[in-house]
Amino acid sequence: MNVLLFGPELFYLGMALVLFFFSLQRRVQVERTYWAALGLAAAGFVVALYCLFQNGEIFFRAYKVDLFSQIFKAALALGLFLVMMISRNLAHIEPRYHAEFFFFLTTCTLGMMMLVSSVELLTIYVALELSSYSLYILVPLRKGDGLDVEAGIKYLFIGAVSSGFMLFGLGYIFGATHSTYLSEIIPRMPELLASPIGLVGLLLTLAGLFFKLSVFPFHFWAPDVYQGGANQVVTFIATASKAAAVAVILRLAMLGAKYGYSFTQALVVLSIVSMTLGNLVAIIQKDFKRMLAYSSIAHAGYVLIGVITFQELGYASAVYYALAYLVMNFTVFMVLSEVATDGQDLKIEELAGLYSRSPLLTMSLILGIFALAGVPPSIGFTGKLLLFTSAMNEGYFWLVLIGAVNGTVSLYYYLKVVYAAYFLEPRQGPLQLSWPTKALNWTLCSAILVFGVFPDGLVELARTAVRMVL
Repeated sequence: MNVLLFGPELFYLGMALVLFFFSLQRRVQVERTYWAALGLAAAGFVVALYCLFQNGEIFFRAYKVDLFSQIFKAALALGLFLVMMISRNLAHIEPRYHAEFFFFLTTCTLGMMMLVSSVELLTIYVALELSSYSLYILVPLRKGDGLDVEAGIKYLFIGAVSSGFMLFGLGYIFGATHSTYLSEIIPRMPELLASPIGLVGLLLTLAGLFFKLSVFPFHFWAPDVYQGGANQVVTFIATASKAAAVAVILRLAMLGAKYGYSFTQALVVLSIVSMTLGNLVAIIQKDFKRMLAYSSIAHAGYVLIGVITFQELGYASAVYYALAYLVMNFTVFMVLSEVATDGQDLKIEELAGLYSRSPLLTMSLILGIFALAGVPPSIGFTGKLLLFTSAMNEGYFWLVLIGAVNGTVSLYYYLKVVYAAYFLEPRQGPLQLSWPTKALNWTLCSAILVFGVFPDGLVELARTAVRMVL
């Protein structure tokens, strides 16, 4: 076996082992643990980029390594590194748990990397559980007013139920096809969908994946977990976790498209309801993280538009939008983490006067918010344009119209954030930013604008990756 085919996973397995030994230290060394974790995360991103163009199958064809999977592995590695960058001040997590915090972030990343390359049912399930159980432990790590425990219990129970549904569905599919390999199951799905066992098995299997993406009706966990979890943990859930879920759903859709079947009607309904529900409920939110949670539900609906087209451009647009969402959503969460230095929840009104407290953070916040809203020339606008164009080419006029209306509705609650940052009187003094934080702000702002104005390179890379799967 070519070691580079499993290179990123091996690196993060070693990184998890190193952090595990850090967690066994009798004397807590917060600074040393942080810099070790940050350095390893940076090296992991370099390894993921180095292995970007690897191709092959390993582990008895249960593991597919191609450009599609490697792009998402690089995105996951970037997501972990970015979260590590804002994790120096973990005021809301006890110092003795910092090593465990970094350890479980790493094991979750490892699980999601395995998930995006898995093409066999048991491998998919085990990888999904590895990433999920790491998050079940991370969410209640926050110390505070009890919201962490409530969020952790809800996340665990809803996740366990969706995982049980998924395992039940996988059992049905295996019973009907006598195989666990997607390459053998997918060609037989058209005939299976005509029978109750195949249809029920597929729907139950998708339940587990839609839970990760927080698509309606598997979205109930998102608002409470976003509000109750530590800011850095929620940042990871809102960025990297979403990218992994999009990758798996896209691979399943692309493998099925060549055999002439789809679930367009069901996906259209889920997309419309997710977009509409997320945006309408976000309007009345006062807690910043709860608002972003409902925003993520709406964005899950936007991503499904690309899947619905069952065409190359649609798939490439969904890949582009998943990567764009990681960048623009992280930018907003980074600002949240820097403003809430005590690790507590942040109300929208607590952003009052942020412009006078830190012009740089305000610029990052505004660019991130406008990108989420789809305002040109941001990366979010380009992503939505690609999604809507691909859907229009396939005749989904009404779906695009509903998506555009939802985008307009979202401007209302996004502008509440802008209003608070610019037009309300500040309640606290200026914010002091370290030079790494300033560099991170400028880098993210540049990425939002540059990839929005010049998306061709990233779009072409996404199309090449999609062609390799199709």
